[in-house]
Amino acid sequence: MRELRDAVGVEWAPPRPGRVGDWDFHLVFSRPGPPFIELVEGGPGSPWDASRGPRFHHLGYWTDDLETGSRRLSEGGFPAEFSGCPFGRPYAYHHVHSIGASVELVAAGFQPDFLATWHPGGGPMPALHERPREEQ
Repeated sequence: MRELRDAVGVEWAPPRPGRVGDWDFHLVFSRPGPPFIELVEGGPGSPWDASRGPRFHHLGYWTDDLETGSRRLSEGGFPAEFSGCPFGRPYAYHHVHSIGASVELVAAGFQPDFLATWHPGGGPMPALHERPREEQ
């Protein structure tokens, strides 16, 4: 948080603890946003394992249809790395080899809760809409 603040002037909301399955983590988003920069610190073995040091982990998008988007990515050669869905969390990570990181699809229906927590008073953000295959 300090490095990004000092380097490019990013301001931060207060960090919050969280838990998914057996994993504890800490999470913070930049503000005021959008766009938002998310920093996640997780324990060893978690999807956000920080034991190897800081790194770029994922780039997140809102999607109107998480299941369809996730299937499209898997079928397109971007393997699923982790899904929060079994834990009641509407997101999934898919690895993109060329950037050494993942894309995260987040169900657009979760956006009001996200904004209420991290961007009070902010307006809605657009979802990623699936494009026909020939346009991609």
